[in-house]
Amino acid sequence: MKIKELILEQLNKRDSVRVADIVEKTNFSRAYVNRIFRELREDGKVILLGKANQARYVKAEKEKILKEKSKILKIKKSYQNINLSEDFVFDEIKKNSGILINLENDLFGIINYAFTEMFNNAIDHSNSQNIEINIEKSDNIKFSIIDRGVGIFNNIMKKKGLNSHMEAIQDLLKGKQTTAPEKHSGEGIFFTSKIADNFIIESSGKRLIFNNIVEDIFIEDIKKVDGTKIVFVININSDRKLGDVFKEYSGDNFKFSKTKVDVRLYKMGSIYISRSQAKRVMNALESFEYIILDFKHIKTIGQAFADEIFRVWQNNHPNVHIKAVNTVENVDFMIKRAVKRDSI
Repeated sequence: MKIKELILEQLNKRDSVRVADIVEKTNFSRAYVNRIFRELREDGKVILLGKANQARYVKAEKEKILKEKSKILKIKKSYQNINLSEDFVFDEIKKNSGILINLENDLFGIINYAFTEMFNNAIDHSNSQNIEINIEKSDNIKFSIIDRGVGIFNNIMKKKGLNSHMEAIQDLLKGKQTTAPEKHSGEGIFFTSKIADNFIIESSGKRLIFNNIVEDIFIEDIKKVDGTKIVFVININSDRKLGDVFKEYSGDNFKFSKTKVDVRLYKMGSIYISRSQAKRVMNALESFEYIILDFKHIKTIGQAFADEIFRVWQNNHPNVHIKAVNTVENVDFMIKRAVKRDSI
């Protein structure tokens, strides 16, 4: 029996066949068997699914292809960062696995947006020679993107002239902040952090965690790492909608015009926050039309801090609306005092 006929006969009996299966049956070399499979692919009779030890050939029939793809629920791969495209990588995941099969349209759109935005960031910003992806499907869709480049917090510090990784994190959280304005709007990380159940950035010696299940942000010290690791997790039954998140932070003109700042992340070792810290909170926020300042977990603030934001900064930017939320009595008192001084 000719080897091509043997392969097709095996595929009539089984859902898929590996090169190793045919090598074992025929004692032909792996190189020769690979060449025969390649000829069958070129003839449109078989297709290759998976990579490396997951690689298998399937008869080119829609039902068999779908059945075999559905078994591949995890991919790990490294890409050389030369002429690399985020769309190409996402299409490979879609083509070679069952990770994205049968997802609701809203969830597919979220995964598509988050993955391509974060992978593009690694391509354009990291200066890393290689970029690694890990993506899997269980009760959640989870992916990580890892580079060994300059590190996101180091990059922001250098490009923005900041003094610490913490200042870089503060800058990043506001949105519209980018180190490459000619290529990016600075919206990608902001919106990706809002649509995940959990979104994590690890770089240098910091881990930044967006936990949208409990609606909170956490910053942890970790062992120093090279480059940047991004982790995105969302439940496969999530009812989140990308359009809703865009609308929440956009005005009637569909422009990214609203942001939310967690004031707690600017408290440096004291329950009182200085005027200089207030300036850091408001730095680069003039491009927004609507700013929410979240005072959750803040028990009190200093007079100078309240005055800097609610009188000085507000007077310099009269067309920007500032709203304070989650204020306790002491914080509310200081804010009203600053506003009252302005009206005297």
